[in-house]
Amino acid sequence: MSGSTVDATFEVTSWNEEPFDASVGVSKLTRASVQKAYSGDVEGTSATEWLMSYNSDGTATFVGLERVKGLIGGRKGTLVLQHVGEFRDGAAKGTLSVVNGTDDLAHVTGAGDFLADPAGSITLSLEG
Repeated sequence: MSGSTVDATFEVTSWNEEPFDASVGVSKLTRASVQKAYSGDVEGTSATEWLMSYNSDGTATFVGLERVKGLIGGRKGTLVLQHVGEFRDGAAKGTLSVVNGTDDLAHVTGAGDFLADPAGSITLSLEG
């Protein structure tokens, strides 16, 4: 997989979001547990935990961790991806960093980005 690019689409199959700090006059903080199904260069599923801060104008900033399980670039295993992004104008955009992997993906490193508007896609540049 040395120097490969992975392009995939995803569908959100479950979204459970709960506030963990909401007060009058301050940004709302929430936690979302999200499940996704992937297709394309990623064939599998994932579980994501996002922490979000909502602004009064409806935009939001988020961070999260996602474990993707299945075939990724033709290799079996899991990857944990770190998310950093924002929601603005009806779309979530962010950057991804590979935190770690297992099985055939144990030594993979890389980074990429994603877009959800509301259909979702990711692109990862992977090494290893």
